[in-house]
Amino acid sequence: MPAFFLPGRSGSEMLYPHRMPMSDAMSRFTTFRQFYPYYLSEHTNRTCRRLHFIGSCGVLIVIVAVILGASPWWLLLAPVIGYGFAWVGHYGFEKNHPATFRHPLYSLMGDWMLFWQMLSGQRRF
Repeated sequence: MPAFFLPGRSGSEMLYPHRMPMSDAMSRFTTFRQFYPYYLSEHTNRTCRRLHFIGSCGVLIVIVAVILGASPWWLLLAPVIGYGFAWVGHYGFEKNHPATFRHPLYSLMGDWMLFWQMLSGQRRF
């Protein structure tokens, strides 16, 4: 029986399992395939998705700049840019907590999957 149908859950948790308390929702993921639908449910706000996209573009720009000769120290800015934009999106617009804190690898993979899907037109900006 899925975790969101266990007795004791509130009605909203049964209807919206992606809005379960973070510890309950995040502990059930053992693969990225399981995690990604949850990741998408935490990125329903258009502005949040756009900020993620901008942050990912910023990371790519920093990496290209370093490849083209900029100081490798610029790479220290990559996580600040990427996560900075994303976290503003989550706290300011989505009104939730980034999944980065519980599943950092899956969250990073989700960021790049969402970026690619937005870039290729599979997901809406």
